[in-house]
Amino acid sequence: MDRKKELKEQYRQMKPDMGIFSVRSKANDKCFIEATRNLKGKINSTRFQLEMGAHPNKELQKEWKELGEGNFIIEILENLEYDKDEAKTDYTEELSLLRLVWEEKLSGQNVEFYKK
Repeated sequence: MDRKKELKEQYRQMKPDMGIFSVRSKANDKCFIEATRNLKGKINSTRFQLEMGAHPNKELQKEWKELGEGNFIIEILENLEYDKDEAKTDYTEELSLLRLVWEEKLSGQNVEFYKK
């Protein structure tokens, strides 16, 4: 029983990788980017939504269905490090800024984005 409690506490203390990722079409180089506190979980969720035809970005969903998963690259663009201050738990502002930086960076490379 103690081992079970220990594992639960260990799980609660885990800090998932956070940052920004993209879903990019190989066909037209269009890009969908998203900032998240849990990269692995959100990437899995996004892939699942696209496979099930339920992604909220209708333009991306339409192309995913027409072109197939093999014509898209899902990649992590940047990880956001946790603050040294253990009390900090809200990274919303940092993630928003990171997203803006990447939108500007990709726009400078003439990358188009899927309409929101």
